[in-house]
Amino acid sequence: MLPLDVLTPDEPRPVLLMNTIWANRSQVHDDLTTVGGLRDFLGVPADQADLDAFRALRQALRDLAGVLTEDTRAVAQDRDLHRAVAEVNRAARSARQWPQLTVRDGELLRGNESEGSIPDRERASIAVEAVELFTGENRVLLRACYAPGCVLYFVKDHPRREWCSPSCGNRVRAARHYRRNRGESPGPNGFS
Repeated sequence: MLPLDVLTPDEPRPVLLMNTIWANRSQVHDDLTTVGGLRDFLGVPADQADLDAFRALRQALRDLAGVLTEDTRAVAQDRDLHRAVAEVNRAARSARQWPQLTVRDGELLRGNESEGSIPDRERASIAVEAVELFTGENRVLLRACYAPGCVLYFVKDHPRREWCSPSCGNRVRAARHYRRNRGESPGPNGFS
């Protein structure tokens, strides 16, 4: 499993879910192939139905991110915008919440009452965060990482940030250095 909390600790949860598909030099990996993988991602108990629901939400988020970032990578092709929107909306509705009044130490406080399992509430919360990410002011900061072989997305939180992680930036710089010393011209985005 990719240690996302180490590589991309500050990314929003929708981006972390999208990035449960990742690549190394040899292949693309999927951290959500088993219920155990979902349990590791969520940190709560989950079952096969939860896994199927999170995989559907993840694909919808990746499709929407691909459209928003105009992602041209092979991993981002075959997007279905209408299905993706419907899936995010379904996930957002999967755990209903409504305000409740409670009394603590003689003071009225607002709390939330929720329906649905813990994984349903987590999925709904991630979907709601995704709606804000894709439509809020940060939507212009969502990026696809174009380092060679990378399939991750990230939020550009610094003006000079161009890659999802320092290791991707290092790979791009190493490839540029190698090409310069061999006399090759760089391709788009600084690599071929």
